[in-house]
Amino acid sequence: MKVVGKVESLWRYPVKSMRGEQLDEAFVGFAGVYGDRLYAFHSSAAPKGFPYLTGREQQNMLLYRPVFRNPERARKPANLPDAEAMGSGLTPIYADFSELIVDVETPAGERLAIDDPRLNRLLCEGLDGVELTLLRSHRALTDCRPVSIISLQTVHQLSKESATDLDKRRFRASVYVELESGQAFGEDDFVGRTLRIGARASIAIVQRDTRCKMITLDPDTAQANPEVMRLLGREHQSKAGVYGAVLVEGTIHPGDEIVVLD
Repeated sequence: MKVVGKVESLWRYPVKSMRGEQLDEAFVGFAGVYGDRLYAFHSSAAPKGFPYLTGREQQNMLLYRPVFRNPERARKPANLPDAEAMGSGLTPIYADFSELIVDVETPAGERLAIDDPRLNRLLCEGLDGVELTLLRSHRALTDCRPVSIISLQTVHQLSKESATDLDKRRFRASVYVELESGQAFGEDDFVGRTLRIGARASIAIVQRDTRCKMITLDPDTAQANPEVMRLLGREHQSKAGVYGAVLVEGTIHPGDEIVVLD
């Protein structure tokens, strides 16, 4: 086994395409990061294969901040310590949706329940004829695999190439990492291999992350810089970071070592 890096920070996004939140620990389960993308808005104008409203169509979604009403219940499954103490492989019980209700702070500072019709109307502004329906899922409603990883070295390299100080949050990763190699795009070498992060969590890295308009959007202003995507297309096959599937569930923390298992 070889140490290849450490966790720099952990993030989740309770509502798809809205602002993320930094975590001091994350339970990574088969369905993804606990509490990640539990909610999304189905758009009547979206294709059947990807039926969500996102920042691609409504850039200001990034300025809405979801907050769990019961943050302790949203940290990790309540019976996780008991399940882990009984032996390897026991799957803990996730909280009911009644315990994982989210409120959303709007850009104007108003706080609305996730199912408030006023929030729906705000998200529809400027989208003629679009109807939105709230979706809820215990499985993270991610674009692809349940865990996304990108190195700070990759973010720094793209900042250098674009002559722009790119905020890492543009890439909306679950896990930001510092690589021992110091090499930009070094995470690409993990595709087809399994990483252990922290004491238990094992993640199979299955593919590189093909990027879209979302990385062009400033996380604080929602303003677009299309050159970021053009650069990635020209120089890096439109890919940055990697996707993983969880093989062994576990809790991870900033500073945890990342080890290649095979």
